Amino acid sequence: MIVRNKIERHGRSLAVEGPLLPETLRGLTLHPKLDAFRRPHEQHQALIEISELPEGRIIAAIDGDVIVGYVTFHYPDEMERWSEGGMVDLVELGAIEVADDYRNYGLGKALISTAFEKDQLENMIVFTTEYYWHWDLESSGLNVWEYREMMERLMKSVGMIWFATDDPEICAHPANCLMVRIGKDVPQSSVEQFDRVRFRQRFMY
Repeated sequence: MIVRNKIERHGRSLAVEGPLLPETLRGLTLHPKLDAFRRPHEQHQALIEISELPEGRIIAAIDGDVIVGYVTFHYPDEMERWSEGGMVDLVELGAIEVADDYRNYGLGKALISTAFEKDQLENMIVFTTEYYWHWDLESSGLNVWEYREMMERLMKSVGMIWFATDDPEICAHPANCLMVRIGKDVPQSSVEQFDRVRFRQRFMY
């Protein structure tokens, strides 16, 4: 099931849709300013590869045939603690990026709201790890705490809330955080397994 929405902003008509198929992504180009994580052509290939994964999901904002924003969902990297439980119903909201020219269009909120529409992820625990060193403080003009507030507000718009953890990377700075949404169809056994992943030093909490 592909969800499609239209956004009219500043005289432009944009499509926000997904999850996109690999062949659809191959027929699009990536905006040259989508370079926060890697060079645009490399990021484009990464999006295609994620879409080819069984659990992979790419939601994109598209202007004509150009991707101007995207959000990715996939299983956590096997090198990270979040993969330790081997959970098939735990996915990471891995990256969200909007081209500079399309900031203040409300695309971030449109992208993630489209991802959760029509009960698409009610059988999943979706988490995101927010690290201040990934944030575009320079372009945004925000300080660390303002950016944290913005990201928290964005994630809360789809029901993601702050969760405690003893993960060292998240604990490395007070602005970092773990945000989670537990779908209504997720079994209690998965919630308990996720709790065990969140805390290695359980006795401390």
